[in-house]
Amino acid sequence: MSAYSNQVKDYIERYKAESGVEGPLDLHEVASWAWRNGLHKPNARTVIDAIAADIAQVFREEYRTDKHGRRYRANHAATHKQGTKTLSLWADLDDPNAPHSHFVRSFAQRRQQIVGDCVQLKTDVDVYNDKRDPIEPIQVPLDFTLDVAELQQVPRKVA
Repeated sequence: MSAYSNQVKDYIERYKAESGVEGPLDLHEVASWAWRNGLHKPNARTVIDAIAADIAQVFREEYRTDKHGRRYRANHAATHKQGTKTLSLWADLDDPNAPHSHFVRSFAQRRQQIVGDCVQLKTDVDVYNDKRDPIEPIQVPLDFTLDVAELQQVPRKVA
């Protein structure tokens, strides 16, 4: 674990002790407390990263509707290695100059994120069930075929 991660964990523990908060944490409250107490001083790179994250969120939230009435995400990110840096490049689905290879990479990376999330969810549920030994263990099906089919049942416009 990095020194930065340890520093953050230390001030989170201090926040819990000083505030008396137990249970789930509001990270905005923790961040505000850390800022007020001079425990977290962002540098220019941190500020730029925060602005870029805000822009990415705006991109993620932009949806459009095609001629068939399907709502789709307009902007898609794909990560690329450039030397020692990893860049997150964004392209608009409707931009004719955005290369096909960008979307192939973007969709493959999003699928891998979903798989990773499913593996972690299953691990978390298994650990919970092992630790708590509930009468009815939590079961989380990971076959989304029917869920996807159900959600795709969008009312079609009749011409």
